[in-house]
Amino acid sequence: MAQRKSGHVTLLDVARACGFSVSTVSIVLSEAPLSQNVAVKTREKIRAMASKLGYHPDAFARSLRSRSSQTIGVLAFDLSDPFCIPVVRGIQAGLYPAHYLPLLVDAQTQRKLFDNYVQMILERRAESLIVLASWVFEETNLLSDLKKNHVPIVIIGRDLSRRGINSVLVDNEAGGALAMRHLIELGHRKIAVIRGPEELFDSEPRWAGIQQAAQAAGIKLNPRLVFQLPGLVNAASGFEGGIRLAKELVQSGRPFTAVAAFDDLTALGVVRGLTSAGLRIPDDCSVVGFDGVLPAEVATPAITTIRQPLREMGMQAAAWVMQAIAAKGRSVDEAPRLYKAQPELVVRESTSTPPQAKRKDRRPNT
Repeated sequence: MAQRKSGHVTLLDVARACGFSVSTVSIVLSEAPLSQNVAVKTREKIRAMASKLGYHPDAFARSLRSRSSQTIGVLAFDLSDPFCIPVVRGIQAGLYPAHYLPLLVDAQTQRKLFDNYVQMILERRAESLIVLASWVFEETNLLSDLKKNHVPIVIIGRDLSRRGINSVLVDNEAGGALAMRHLIELGHRKIAVIRGPEELFDSEPRWAGIQQAAQAAGIKLNPRLVFQLPGLVNAASGFEGGIRLAKELVQSGRPFTAVAAFDDLTALGVVRGLTSAGLRIPDDCSVVGFDGVLPAEVATPAITTIRQPLREMGMQAAAWVMQAIAAKGRSVDEAPRLYKAQPELVVRESTSTPPQAKRKDRRPNT
């Protein structure tokens, strides 16, 4: 057989190798209804040759014929953030049964890169777009382009339902309340709080939940024990901010027995900062995080956290885009949907009763 100029095995290559017409080979390999009219031995020979040559169907050519790319754009704000991976796996699991392929791109927290990738996804005729928690998404002018092209959009990690976008996120307010109630139930009263960056959607509702739980328990949070992370530069910003704010907290001399951190990476930074200052976790100070990412689980000590059902959230987004694609061409005028996943408290090694309570427990009976 002559050497092919193309790197891919084509229908023509298979047809030449087995001595049948391209149309016959195409009918057999596509398993079209007409393939039943082709002799069994012929079908077996064609399939055997296709297997031998390593032939795979041309999805691009098929998409031109069907006007369906069978791809979904998945745009992550920063794939180095442990939050993203379980969500992406959930999206993949949701798309796989329908034979749709996620076109995954990483904006690396850069606004310009984000806009460029949205444009490229449009140019490649992705049939839908899923965005993972990007604070720049609401501001981009390309949002109107997506709507004009009737590209269904789902955003994971913030609520844009008021702007007509299906949104999937955790109930941040309930999660913040869970974290604070856990510390209060352990007996903590002098609790430091590290709030998230102002530009992140999650920050305000988590802080609201923390305040509500404290108020319900009759505890007044000391404003001098409340800190805020600076704007994000990369996925490690929360960790670095946690280290810095923990050291600042220790140096202030203000008494505290627990820290409620914005997320798990911040909590890991807090543990590092407190440990370097000579404190033991949780003997001298308890630390609770938020998200439920893998690094928090395998750390020493393992971090008590408010777990988001990240895989479930990815699967929900995939289900919605597939429903939207199936409804294309039909006069379906649905209101934008909002899915709030319920958070879960996962107690690990980084939280326990306050130091004074431990000392009381160790006192001998008189």
